[in-house]
Amino acid sequence: MLLLSPDQHTDYQLIDSGGFEKLERFGQYILSRPEPQAIWDKSLSDQEWANRAHATFKRDKNSQEKGQWISKEGMPDKWTFQYRAGSLHLRAKLALSSFKHVGVFPEQATNWDYISKALKAIPEEKPGVLNLFAYTGIASLAARASGADVTHVDSVKQVISWSRENMELSGLNNVRWVVEDALKFVQREVRRGNQYNGIILDPPAYGRGPDGEKWLLEENLNEILRLCSQLLKKENFFFIINLYSLGFSALIVENLIKAHFGDQINHQFGELFIPDSFGKKLPLGVFSRFSDQNI
Repeated sequence: MLLLSPDQHTDYQLIDSGGFEKLERFGQYILSRPEPQAIWDKSLSDQEWANRAHATFKRDKNSQEKGQWISKEGMPDKWTFQYRAGSLHLRAKLALSSFKHVGVFPEQATNWDYISKALKAIPEEKPGVLNLFAYTGIASLAARASGADVTHVDSVKQVISWSRENMELSGLNNVRWVVEDALKFVQREVRRGNQYNGIILDPPAYGRGPDGEKWLLEENLNEILRLCSQLLKKENFFFIINLYSLGFSALIVENLIKAHFGDQINHQFGELFIPDSFGKKLPLGVFSRFSDQNI
C-alpha cells in the first residue's frame, strides 16, 4: 500500500493543519477552510492563521457543506492557478465557492503526472480517455495535453462551463463535454460497445444527476466499476479511481479492483496526502491505479 504526495507544486502549499482546518496557499493568496481529517492541534496560533489568511470559510450553522467566505480587502473572487511538471503546463481558474471548494484538488497532481506518463507510453496515435465525475477538469486537461481524445462527464452544467474556461486558459481544445449522470452515461456506452484506453473516476460520497438521479457511493460504486471494466480496452490501457470518503479504506478499493479487473501487474493503491510545513501528513483520500504500460 502506497502513500503518495505531489512534489512539483509551485502554486500550492499546505502551510498548517489542525483543529479541523487547513491553511493553504494557492498562488499568492492564503485560505483557511475546514478539513474534517485534521483532528490534531495546529502548529501556528489562531492569531497567526487570522493574520496570514486572505479569506476564511465559515460554515452555516445549519449545514455541514455550505457556508460563506470572509475575505480581506484585496482578495479577489477569482484568480488563476498553474501546474508545471514535465511537459504539462496547466492553468485553472480558482474561485471561492459556497461549498468551500476553490476548483482544484492539489493532492491529485500525482495522478495528473501518472495520466501524462501512461498516455505517452501508449503507442496509439490518439488514445481515448473517459473522465467521470470530472469536476473542473484538471485531469481531463492533463490527458488532452498528453495527446488523448478526451470525454469529460459531469452532472453539473456550471462545472462544465468552468472546465471549458480551464481548457482555454491552458491553451487546449477539442475536449468532448457531456452533462449527464455518470452511471447513466457508462450504462449507455456499454450498450453501444464503446471502449477507452484510459478511465478516470473521482466519485463523491453522494450527489445528484441533472435529472435528480441519486448517487450514493456505497450503493453505486460496485456497479459503476463493473461497467467500467467492460469499457476499458484489453491492451494499451490505464485506470485511476480516487475516493474522498471517511468510510472507505484503500483495502476496499483494492478488493473492488481485483473483483472487476482481475490481478493487475502494475496495480498501485493507497492514500494520497500532503504534508504541511511542520511535517504533519494530511490524508486526502484513497486511490487505485494501474496500467499495462511500463511507467
